[in-house]
Amino acid sequence: MQKLIALLFLASFSMACTKQPDLQGFDAPAFKADKGACQSQRVKQIAWLQLHRANFKGVSSNDLEDILGKPDIQQLADRNQEYYVYFLEPGPQCQIKGQVATAYTIAFRFSAIGLATEITMQAGLP
Repeated sequence: MQKLIALLFLASFSMACTKQPDLQGFDAPAFKADKGACQSQRVKQIAWLQLHRANFKGVSSNDLEDILGKPDIQQLADRNQEYYVYFLEPGPQCQIKGQVATAYTIAFRFSAIGLATEITMQAGLP
């Protein structure tokens, strides 16, 4: 019983420590619904993301998925880090699934404990 109580306490404590970004002015449902940016909804939010990308530092990978949806590309990096990449404009990825594209993207780098440590925007993949 004590182990169960300790486990529940630890789980609630870890959930309380996750950072939630300020999303005022961001249309998260539209971003989430525009898989691969092929419906041109994400392109409308590039300016907001450029101004507010620092808001996402410290956000967990689970919370980011809840906000933006599954990443278009998920890459593993060294030392148990990973990248979530989201296309922000239509490109070759819309015609051929899995096509390496030079379309504008936003990439979130997550530390080994699953928190966003770096957010970059660039043409193509990071």
